[in-house]
Amino acid sequence: MKLLNFTIIKLTIFLVFGILLAHYLRLDFQTVLYATIGLVILIRVYWLALKSKINRSPYFGILACLCMVGVGIISYHLQDETLRSKHYTHLNSSENYNTIVFQIEKRLKPDAYNAKYIAVIKSFNDEEAIGHLLINIKKDSLSKYLNVDDIILTSSELKVIQKPLNPYQFDYSKYLELQQVYHQLYLNSNTILKLSNSKSTIYGYADALRTTINLKLVEAGFEKDALSIMNALLLGQRQMIDKSVYNNYVNSGTIHILAVSGLHVGLILWILNFLFRPLLYLKYGNFIRPFILIIILWTFAVIAGLSPSVTRAVTMFSVISFAMHLKRRTNIYNTLVISAFFILLIKPTFLFAVGFQMSYLAVLGIVSVQPIIYKLWQPKYWILDKPWQIFTVTLAAQIGVVPISLFYFHQFPGLFFISNLVVIPFLGIILGFGLLIIALALLGFLPKSIVDIYSFIIDSLNNFIAWVAQFESFLFRDIPFTLLQVLVSYLIVIAMIQAYKFRNFKWTAMSLIAIIGLHCTYFYNKHQSQNEALVIFNKSRYSMIGLKTNNQLTLFHNLDSVQLQSNHAIKNYKVGESIDLVKTDSLQSVYIYKNKIILAIDSIAVYKGISFYPNYILLRNSPRLNLNRVIDSLKPEQIIADASNYKSYLKRWKATCEHKKIPFHQTNEKGAYIIK
Repeated sequence: MKLLNFTIIKLTIFLVFGILLAHYLRLDFQTVLYATIGLVILIRVYWLALKSKINRSPYFGILACLCMVGVGIISYHLQDETLRSKHYTHLNSSENYNTIVFQIEKRLKPDAYNAKYIAVIKSFNDEEAIGHLLINIKKDSLSKYLNVDDIILTSSELKVIQKPLNPYQFDYSKYLELQQVYHQLYLNSNTILKLSNSKSTIYGYADALRTTINLKLVEAGFEKDALSIMNALLLGQRQMIDKSVYNNYVNSGTIHILAVSGLHVGLILWILNFLFRPLLYLKYGNFIRPFILIIILWTFAVIAGLSPSVTRAVTMFSVISFAMHLKRRTNIYNTLVISAFFILLIKPTFLFAVGFQMSYLAVLGIVSVQPIIYKLWQPKYWILDKPWQIFTVTLAAQIGVVPISLFYFHQFPGLFFISNLVVIPFLGIILGFGLLIIALALLGFLPKSIVDIYSFIIDSLNNFIAWVAQFESFLFRDIPFTLLQVLVSYLIVIAMIQAYKFRNFKWTAMSLIAIIGLHCTYFYNKHQSQNEALVIFNKSRYSMIGLKTNNQLTLFHNLDSVQLQSNHAIKNYKVGESIDLVKTDSLQSVYIYKNKIILAIDSIAVYKGISFYPNYILLRNSPRLNLNRVIDSLKPEQIIADASNYKSYLKRWKATCEHKKIPFHQTNEKGAYIIK
């Protein structure tokens, strides 16, 4: 079946193209809006003129596709709050303190020091305003967390969200920008006043329900680890999961079960179909049952937080339920694209969400590749057939997500098929049993024996996952993988599927060309990494200087072995630059690179009596010196200060450099300093 014969698939492709144009290019919104309206009018006139001949006109299709590009651009800009006049960034703002009233919209995973929330601004300096903020509230200063829909008054300084300070570091600020969050507040109990705690949105009621469920489960006797997994599996909330438990799921290749997605929604739909089967015996049962199922599914999606993966799954299964009610044959590709079309039309930034991308790619892998693998061997006996089905589904899903997973996470769990063979068959039991437990807990009738049995099941699951995760030799880490390699990898998958289906020379040749292309991208990346650089990394309270020579990095540092092993800045740089070998050495006083001399002055502050003039001076470990004298005597081109210095010293040095009109680079503000 030629998928491009489906009109919705072609329209969705051009909708995505429009969203990408709006994201990466600065296009004038009004120009695009008027052009799109003009195209819509032209399409209508063209249709009225041709009518019956419209299907044979290529120009109508071209106009429709151009129109969808415009719709994609418009939908992206419509969700951009900064284009509206009432956005807080367009209002009068103070550099020190602003009076802000905001409403809690979402609770995030807390860090070691702060509880974190996404909030919606209600007013800014006594003016009605819109916009979103990241709220950080000190843990020590609050007796309990804030709830969704709580309205808070505060007077505080707006702070920008920190950009990455080291090369190839995850850009959290860009991630938040996709959620319309551009600034953050740091607060404590003395700087906030709760104006209201009443519920006013569907998210607030969903949060209240989750809170009630958790209180009932705690009263019933569930402990922290079991409770955190139940929250992830049944309520879509992963904030409570212990870091070590979470890492075990990542390393074993089963992290997908903790993110509510198509697997969970499909199982829940299967359970609901069974429970509501008696409705089919009613006169309008064929209409009532899908209507009830869709309402329940979307209620579950709201409770689970409407993440990209759960939104995709519920939308897709809603389309399937509706099509089944109409007794129309459904094509899974068509259903997938319909769900993507409506989601991206309403929430275009989901296109850039990792969960959204991986969710669709996993399903595409299953529906495209699983039937091919399953046909290779079809066991006669049920006891062999079921594990083989699970294995083929797992393998097909991995084929769908491996390229993009390597691009984002740079690791691959080699034992994913073993862990999934055990986990997936029991997930239906865990979900069904869990939903029953929640219902009994809310009714106040949950026997201790059921709590103990379910806790044992969850603990057994965690223990098995931990056992699989301990085989670290099967976890392949720090794999460099570029966007170009991702695209070529998917071209290989598509070409090989087509070659299997049609078994002709064209697709076989395409497969071989794509495989050769992947090899070429590998050599291209290796060639691109053949360069040199000196990097002064940003590391709080420590100093790290890297000297890159082609595929080798010599790291001068003062970290201990444990800190070095877990240092993400070096891991990210190693992967991003395709480093094969990392050598370590102690910190030096003088570095020579490309005929440039870098003098490092540490806490001893020894710099007098040297017989050369350095191009750069690196200040580290808070040396006590008169920077005016240092600049006058050594005449450097630039002063660099890493994150091992006291903040008070950095402030003073910055003022001195401004006075002396010499460039000053502070790594904890401007990021790592790189000389190429």
